Amino acid sequence: MNNSSKAVVSFIVGAAVGVAVGYFLNSDKKDELVGKLRYQADKLKDKWKKKKDQFEDALENELA
Repeated sequence: MNNSSKAVVSFIVGAAVGVAVGYFLNSDKKDELVGKLRYQADKLKDKWKKKKDQFEDALENELA
């Protein structure tokens, strides 16, 4: 595959991704997906906070 063929394939793939993203951003599913992502992010944040608190408690116990 020569450079011009690679450029054409890259352009087509980029255009397809752009169309897909544009369609997604204008669809009704966007709000549903954003809500799910926020929920998962909040769960992960809570999990990390608990781990951090456990680590801090263990560190305080070691240093005491």
